Amino acid sequence: MKDFKNVLVTGAAGFMGSHLCERLVKSNFEVYGIDNLSMGRVENIAHLTVNENFHFIKEDLLNVHKLRNVIDECDIVFHFAANPEVRAALTNSHIDFKQNLMATYMLLEAMRKSNQMKIMVFASTSTVYGEAKVLPTPEDYAPLKPISLYGATKLGCEALIASYTHTFGLKGLVFRFANIIGPRLRHGVIYDFILKLKANPKKLEILGDGTQTKSYLHINDCLDGVFTAIKNFDGDFEVYNVGGEDQVNVKTIAKIVAEEMGLKNVEFKFLGGPEGRGWLGDVKAMLLDCKKLKALGWKPKYSGVEAVRLAAQQLIKELCP
Repeated sequence: MKDFKNVLVTGAAGFMGSHLCERLVKSNFEVYGIDNLSMGRVENIAHLTVNENFHFIKEDLLNVHKLRNVIDECDIVFHFAANPEVRAALTNSHIDFKQNLMATYMLLEAMRKSNQMKIMVFASTSTVYGEAKVLPTPEDYAPLKPISLYGATKLGCEALIASYTHTFGLKGLVFRFANIIGPRLRHGVIYDFILKLKANPKKLEILGDGTQTKSYLHINDCLDGVFTAIKNFDGDFEVYNVGGEDQVNVKTIAKIVAEEMGLKNVEFKFLGGPEGRGWLGDVKAMLLDCKKLKALGWKPKYSGVEAVRLAAQQLIKELCP
């Protein structure tokens, strides 16, 4: 990062994007944040807009031609814009194609035509692995068989980035994230549980059978990992898993959220689902092998349970003032 001055962040007003922008601004980079605000929130970046090093642009990446001047000013793009809700494709199968795959293609095309920007840092996902038969799952696991449109389009984005690095001389750094949690999060199991218990403190309805077991990583640990990899990036294309060292099941998360809200004797009602998962396309068990990133000196500060508890505390303060 020492050789970069101007940075573009897509999805800047989203959960992860806003935390990323915050870190970059604090490190004195000139940050251009782009978001169409379909999922991102102005409140997430309000504290950054007073900083002269942060410039917010409300625009959709599908209109990337309008961003040509900004792209020509920047050295690197952190492409964090996407549809963040895996379940959305169940009712709108176009959303992942447009907001994930097509937007990434158009951004890569703009980078190809730019005289300046040549490096893309891409926010991918553990869902590209599908229901992996090897846990923890390493980056070289194969075959990759995503079971959701979200995972499929993210995998497609990875393939596009790899092809552009080979064909057009761009550079790509891909991060396959586990479940990233923390303040400003507005989707996912912790957020859902807080809202449900706020509405009904005595009963919590839970999708699936409660045994869904996954890796959870706090946003601070996540960004530490991202910047560790960037500092050591010296190739054309690289992929890193970024996740916690353990797993937490949904029932445990429900108990933690109830405890942090000061609630006792909450009735948990499990609604079931396809093979006990929350919805079609939901990967029931996930744990990433992060040895590759750890070899660079990174290690998460929080265990999965600690990360869930901390995120629950932070979100309760935001949602239940």
